[in-house]
Amino acid sequence: MRTDFTLVQLADPEVAEANRILRSCIHCGMCLATCPTYVVNGDERDSPRGRIYFIKNMLESGAAPSPSSVRHLDRCLGCLACETACPAGVDYGRLLERGRARVAADQRRPLVERLLRRLLGRVLPYPARLRALFRLVRLGRPVLARLPGRLGRAAALVPPPPASPVGAGVPRAEGTPVRRVLLLEGCVQQNLRPAIHGASVRLLTRLGCEVVVPEGAGCCGAISQHLGEADRAKAFARKNLDCWMAAIEEGCDAIVINAAGCGTMVKDYAALFQDDPAYREKAARVASLAQDISEIVEALGMPPGRVPPGKALPSGFTVAYQSACGLHYGQKIGGLPPMLLERAGFQIAALAEPELCCGSAGPYSLLQPAFAEALRERKLRAIEGVTADVVATGNIGCLDWLSRGSALPVVHVVELLDWASGGPQPAGIRTLSDG
Repeated sequence: MRTDFTLVQLADPEVAEANRILRSCIHCGMCLATCPTYVVNGDERDSPRGRIYFIKNMLESGAAPSPSSVRHLDRCLGCLACETACPAGVDYGRLLERGRARVAADQRRPLVERLLRRLLGRVLPYPARLRALFRLVRLGRPVLARLPGRLGRAAALVPPPPASPVGAGVPRAEGTPVRRVLLLEGCVQQNLRPAIHGASVRLLTRLGCEVVVPEGAGCCGAISQHLGEADRAKAFARKNLDCWMAAIEEGCDAIVINAAGCGTMVKDYAALFQDDPAYREKAARVASLAQDISEIVEALGMPPGRVPPGKALPSGFTVAYQSACGLHYGQKIGGLPPMLLERAGFQIAALAEPELCCGSAGPYSLLQPAFAEALRERKLRAIEGVTADVVATGNIGCLDWLSRGSALPVVHVVELLDWASGGPQPAGIRTLSDG
């Protein structure tokens, strides 16, 4: 793609990188069929190629983004499916970050949207604030759910209180510890589904890991990145880097992450801080240690025959596996979780259109409900088209979003692996033994 940036513009490292990415695009259109929003409405402005043109024009002109360019950039889920299909290797995700950051800096959105985005950005990354908001919304739900538009829809989506969170004590590794790992506790997941962390700790300790949850680590920055708040995303990342580096100096074999979106973000820290001399080395070290929990389970080996008598999995228990985009495209390990599930004794039911995003995408379902709901309905139809006992995924956003429409229970992959190796049966699952 031809670009027309001035020398003054190219002196800005951000613009120079955008120019490099733009010039790698060959206009082939291979990305269109993989893009969820293009699949939904067939509008090329809602495709990667269309958004690339919007970003190019916005950056070259230096003018405030047009309402049309903002609308179509906002509709992108950031799933990165287009990067897999691109023969030219266009780094669309990085380009999208540049475009969204420019929109956040230069565009004044309508009041209601500004309020909603500010609420999401100032609450979701903070577990205590999120818990407080959940309590308030549950008390006022009868009134708040009647609010017009996205605010009312957001109030209606607040979940019921989760089961009691995992206790502060961390079990010791079984036998002699073979690895010392840091576990990212994150932000939203510990409020929506604390059982995922409990299953993760049990499984890791069962496999011989000493599990450490460093005090002070928090949101990975992905939520702020989704909202175009690049500086806030980096601030969250810096806090984690400082915290983790202190723990790494005491010994660390891996930083384990059990949310696909967070894992993609942390693994990208090296690129995020490549131009920051104060954090470049820290970010590269942390990114090199980051692993999805399925990766470390694969490395240590899922031991067969660990289920106590009377707790064996039901014969033929079948899992409909939904591959989270963060694993499938962001980390390129989408095939690993179902392989581990099969080794653990589960049968896997293949879904139609497995490559298509479910519509969750961080705060996307609250900001773009029409597209998100259309994609969820498409995914739920795929689930209804198979015979399965449970739906499993590797990301809290997908889990929560699909749970709102699925007739089957939706659980995290690690909950099933924990169950298969001696842990408790995940909540919501019913088997023949339940009567």
